[in-house]
Amino acid sequence: MSLRSTARGLRAALAGGVALLGLFTLGGCESSVDRQRALICRRVVPALAPPETAVKLLRIGAGATPDELRVDYAVAGRPGQAARQRWVTCSFGPGAELLGLATEGGPVNGARLFLLRHYYLETPEAAAADPGVQPVPADRLTH
Repeated sequence: MSLRSTARGLRAALAGGVALLGLFTLGGCESSVDRQRALICRRVVPALAPPETAVKLLRIGAGATPDELRVDYAVAGRPGQAARQRWVTCSFGPGAELLGLATEGGPVNGARLFLLRHYYLETPEAAAADPGVQPVPADRLTH
């Protein structure tokens, strides 16, 4: 084996390793975007639920298109009142940019979507109301 063929082999192995690293990195970014999209779609739910209702997530899954998520949830009002199942689909653009919402009642209009995106989704209130986050029991809080 000559020095030249050894160098060629090393370059090929290095190029393959770099390509493999790139694929792993892309996969990590994709799952990060998926997590961000799921977070956004979950945070939309309390804003769309009727006032004075408790929200319980049932399922988060793929929507009709690759850039769409569907969240199925239940809302319960007064004690003794049966929970009603509802759903919302969130449509995303590049990354985790929320472009559209639809519910069992139809599409959410542009003004309401704008207000949700710009004045609610990134607030502490939205984070606190996120139905996908389990509250910390009072005895586990530190002061």
